[in-house]
Amino acid sequence: MSGIEETMKKLLSFRSVLIFGGAGFVGSNWACHLLKTTDARVHIFDNLSRPGVHRNLEWLQKEWKDSERLKITIGDIRDGALVERAVQNAGEIYHFAAQVAVTCSVRDPREDFEINALGTLNILEAARKSGRRPFVLYTSTNKVYGNLRSKPLILSGKRYSALEESGVNESQPLDLYSPYGCSKGTADQYVHDYGRMFHLPTVVFRMSCIAGPQQFGNEDQGWVAHFLYSALEAKPLTIYGDGRQVRDVLSVKDLLLAFEKVRAQTEKTGGEIYNIGGGIRNSVSLLEVIEMIEEITGRRLCYSLEKPRPGDQLFYVTDFAKLTDHTGWKPRISVRQNIQMIWNWWRDERARSVVTPISAAAPQPLAQVPEAAS
Repeated sequence: MSGIEETMKKLLSFRSVLIFGGAGFVGSNWACHLLKTTDARVHIFDNLSRPGVHRNLEWLQKEWKDSERLKITIGDIRDGALVERAVQNAGEIYHFAAQVAVTCSVRDPREDFEINALGTLNILEAARKSGRRPFVLYTSTNKVYGNLRSKPLILSGKRYSALEESGVNESQPLDLYSPYGCSKGTADQYVHDYGRMFHLPTVVFRMSCIAGPQQFGNEDQGWVAHFLYSALEAKPLTIYGDGRQVRDVLSVKDLLLAFEKVRAQTEKTGGEIYNIGGGIRNSVSLLEVIEMIEEITGRRLCYSLEKPRPGDQLFYVTDFAKLTDHTGWKPRISVRQNIQMIWNWWRDERARSVVTPISAAAPQPLAQVPEAAS
């Protein structure tokens, strides 16, 4: 075999991973994991619209400044031509880019649709046209199931409890409540259908609450981190509802393991939809999380109650049995351990004088974030 052939063989054997929304919480954690534990070439594609995420890029670039395996493109998934160029050589695509807030979707439904639905279609079309049949994983949301008002609940102490304790599985009918639910649900179904119609190995994760280090939480997304930072920074908190509403919380570290599992078993997982979250064992109410944060940090969290927001679910807990059955995956990290991990990260960042404070982190102009070498 000639030297040129050997070089080409090595290049083709590399995992070529493209992460849309790669500067965000989940994306930056996934990029770090891949760079640390595999020989994958990682291409991050992000428009840096979310406050604080430029710091994730700075962190990744600092950690792998001498590596040729990290590439960064500052771009928007609504730009179909730019997306097509990014997808051209990708063997794996992870689509985390999104408009993430119900409140923003109500204020501007068109922008919400263009980002979540049209942006996703751009990615799928680019994947189809590439001819490479890349693996595509899309992170959808439990909001596609609506407010679940038909689920019988009882009020017990500081939480609501469900009479059916098994949680929500994939047979739950879709109920696309709010513009956000509609746009994410549209994208969810497009990803699933492209798997069927165009034989792309696609996977949809309908996710519950994800929490962990590198999360710049606010009241619209990342509520566990938002609660913790509010306590640590002595900032008052607003709770919409009575605080007894329940969610299951999944550590981002466990989510990364799920990515690995479904990617490694595409003969079984390709074309599938999975509900993923912490499950019954990691289900907590907002009031219970506040109590946990106060116990862990020794800080009092002051909060006020406001009326519930439209479409909010009183009780959502994931039944992840299908994912376990197909891949063997189960969550390992408890809610308390997760909060401790976020706090440890917050303290480390404060010690390095990088985040002051985390929750107020603001984006820098795009020109100040250099693009890594190809």
